[in-house]
Amino acid sequence: MEHNSPVKGRGWQNLVTEFGSPLLVLDCNVLRQQYRKLKNALPSVDHYFAIKALPNEMVINVLHKEGCNFDIATQGEVKLLEKNRISAKKTIHTHPIKRDIDIRSTLRFGCTTFVVDNEYELEKFVRYKERVGLLLRISFPNPNAVVNLSKKFGLAVNSVQEFLTKADKLGIHIKGLSFHVGSQSKLQQSHVDAINTCLEIITESRTKRDVPMSVLDIGGGFPINYDGIGIDIEEFCEPINTVINDRPKNIRVIAEPGRYIVAPAMTCLTSVIGKAIRDGIPWYYLDDGVYNSFSGQIFDHAIYPKISARKGDTRPSVLAGPTCDSIDVISENIELPELDIGDLIIAPMMGAYTSATATEFNSLPRTYIIAVNVAEHNDNEITQLI
Repeated sequence: MEHNSPVKGRGWQNLVTEFGSPLLVLDCNVLRQQYRKLKNALPSVDHYFAIKALPNEMVINVLHKEGCNFDIATQGEVKLLEKNRISAKKTIHTHPIKRDIDIRSTLRFGCTTFVVDNEYELEKFVRYKERVGLLLRISFPNPNAVVNLSKKFGLAVNSVQEFLTKADKLGIHIKGLSFHVGSQSKLQQSHVDAINTCLEIITESRTKRDVPMSVLDIGGGFPINYDGIGIDIEEFCEPINTVINDRPKNIRVIAEPGRYIVAPAMTCLTSVIGKAIRDGIPWYYLDDGVYNSFSGQIFDHAIYPKISARKGDTRPSVLAGPTCDSIDVISENIELPELDIGDLIIAPMMGAYTSATATEFNSLPRTYIIAVNVAEHNDNEITQLI
C-alpha cells in the first residue's frame, strides 16, 4: 500500500500534523467501492450492512445513499439509525437473544423482522405475534472460519421441523431462515452447502405450512485478505450465485455483510512515542495499541498490516501500545528499520472491528476518526473530523 493520503496532495504526515496522532482515516470512496463490488458480485441479494463492524454516522450515511439496508442488533444501533433518519423499512434485527425492552424499542422504531434460534426466544414473541415476522437462525459449524459463529448461535438442522411446529402452534409467523457460516471463511462451499440445506427446508415447509417461508438470509462472512494478496469477490461468489439463481420462485435472498465493506476503507496512523532496547531487540512504543484501534487483534483474531514510513535496513523489532499493561503488544518479530520518536506506522485494512471494539483503558481516549472523500468524485475535499 502506498504511503499517500486518500486526499490528493495531502500526505499521511500532513494529516497527523493537522489532526494529531493517533488517527483513523476513513476513505468514503473505498467504502462506496467495496459496497458496489459486493453488490455486483451478488446481484440478486439485498444487502444489510452489519452496523456492529463500524458503527459510525458517516458510514451509515454513505451506505444509505448507495441504497444499502442495515442489520441492527442493539438499542444503541437503533438510536444511531434514528439519529440519521434511516427508515425502519430498511432494517432487520438479527441478534438471536433479546430482552423484552430490546424487542419493544425495536418495534417502536418500526423494524418488524427479528431473528430467533431457540424455543425460549420464540416464546418472547407471543405477545407481539401480530406485529412481527421471524427468521429462524440455523447452525452450520465451520472449522474453516476464523471465527465460528455457530458455536454461540443457531439451531441444529435436525431440530428445525420441531421448532416450526411449535411456532405454528403459538401462531407466530416464521417467514424465513438465516445462517452465518462464520467470519473470514474462504471456502465458498460452506455458503453453498448452507444455502442448499436451507432451500430444501423452505421447499419442504411449503407443502406443510399455511404460510410458507419466503426469505433466506445468507449472513455475512465474505472474506478479505489482511495480507494484501487480495480476493476476487466475483470469483468467490460465483458458486454462491449459481445456487441462489436456481432457488424456487418467490424466495427473497438477503445478506448481512460487515467486514468486507468497511475493513479496507479505514487506515490507522500511529506515532512512535518511545523506544528501548530489550534483550538486544528494539521496542517501539506507539500512541495506539490493542486496547484501542488494534483491539481487533484480540477480539477479532485479525492481524493488520503495519508499514513504516521510514526506509532503511530492517531488523526484527517489537511494536507496543501506550498503556501500562504488558498485554498491550501489537507485533513481535516484525521487520522494521530503526525508528525515531515521532515516526509514523501506517496500518491499512483497519475499518472492521477496530474502533468498534476499542476501549478507554488507562483513561486514554479512543482514536479520532477523520473522513475523506465524503463527496464522491472529489479527491480534494477537506477532511472532516467525525
